[in-house]
Amino acid sequence: MKLLRYGPLGSEKPGILDKDGQIRDLSGVIADVGGDAISDMSWAKGLDIDGLPIVGGSPRLGACVAGTGKFICIGLNYADHAAETGATVPPEPVIFMKATSAIVGPNDDVIIPRGSESTDWEVELGVVIGKKAKYVSEADALEHVAGYCVINDVSERDFQTKRSGQWTKGKSCDTFGPTGPWLVTRDEVADPQKLKMWLTVNGVTKQDGSTKTMVYGVANVVSYLSQFMTLHPGDIISTGTPPGVGMGFKPPQYLKAGDVVELGIEGLGTQKQTFIADV
Repeated sequence: MKLLRYGPLGSEKPGILDKDGQIRDLSGVIADVGGDAISDMSWAKGLDIDGLPIVGGSPRLGACVAGTGKFICIGLNYADHAAETGATVPPEPVIFMKATSAIVGPNDDVIIPRGSESTDWEVELGVVIGKKAKYVSEADALEHVAGYCVINDVSERDFQTKRSGQWTKGKSCDTFGPTGPWLVTRDEVADPQKLKMWLTVNGVTKQDGSTKTMVYGVANVVSYLSQFMTLHPGDIISTGTPPGVGMGFKPPQYLKAGDVVELGIEGLGTQKQTFIADV
């Protein structure tokens, strides 16, 4: 299934994409696409998608999961991306947090924060937890995954690397977490380590990679994180980006107001954002 949320910011309704690409309303079935609904998917058994109300027009799409408690990111998880940033591949996954207040819809405008001169892009595979995970093995890890989505891990590199301390402040600016368009359930993704991914800026390809080059795969990351913290339904893990980010160019290329970023992952849909200046 391709689950989604549609409607004005803060008033989104649950939906599902039918076989013809039309949005169907799920409000009569579940309250929202969040922890409760994805931890117990019994409501989906025997669901007549074609019998659900069609949502007309072209509504705004919200983030594909509601009520996220933790937005966990994995850094330097592609060897070729680590190389372009001048870093070495870490012996264990690098973990940092992105504030959940950064989460927005897949096509919402992204705000370049005041004082920013180094706002950057990162297409990433998002993993949405569906079942509580604590001390799980790598072999069992995917059983705790509800599904997958596209994430743009927007980053302010000066805030991240030149302002001392952790990376979080360069990752957590408002609107820096476009998520969606869909939460694609695990059964529709045969192998999360074989997904093509891409990103363009103003129509020019910047990233063209695949999840097959991850250093630490999805199962490894879920198991690893569960050794340090309990993962709850609705938590999101952003698993890292392939090469082609702005900071990796010589000289670096960063985003400015008016730039349009488009990105996608095979089978998981696409995003499109216009970057605007803060006011």
